[in-house]
Amino acid sequence: MPNALIITDAAVNIAPTLEDKVDIVQNAIDLAHALGFPEVRVAILSAMETVNPKVPSTDRGRRRCARWPTAGRSPARILDGPLALDNAISLESVKIKKIDSPVAGRANVLVVPDLEAGNMLAKSLSFLAGADAAGIVLGARVPIILTSRADSLLTRLASCAVAALVAKARREASTKAVA
Repeated sequence: MPNALIITDAAVNIAPTLEDKVDIVQNAIDLAHALGFPEVRVAILSAMETVNPKVPSTDRGRRRCARWPTAGRSPARILDGPLALDNAISLESVKIKKIDSPVAGRANVLVVPDLEAGNMLAKSLSFLAGADAAGIVLGARVPIILTSRADSLLTRLASCAVAALVAKARREASTKAVA
């Protein structure tokens, strides 16, 4: 899945706190591992890549990166923010703006500031850009399939497949932990 993007929270957490975001990011990292991403590059999104006190998501992005716990967390992940969407996914944008970041231009996990941003980004990709999608909720004991009533059959089936991969990865992880 070389072009796969994971977009956090497009459906459940309306305005997650900094502590909520730690769990959301960890769930996204775990999902990326379950999907076989060799390296997880997490971009904490905002409207811009510099901290501006008038744009709260820029400071929250910086604080999320600074406070990200490393002990006991998933390996093979890189986290950076705040990054604007273009800085997160476009190497050309990164070059023009002279951004030095191991995530910029190469992110495969996009952590949105809130539900509105996540929902609009995910639906824009699906309905305007024709991207294939899957919708699941993590953080519960089992993955929960959650799609929009307007989603295609392919999106519904992909959601089932992703949920099955996450459940399998969790079973394998719990088996390793017991052994």
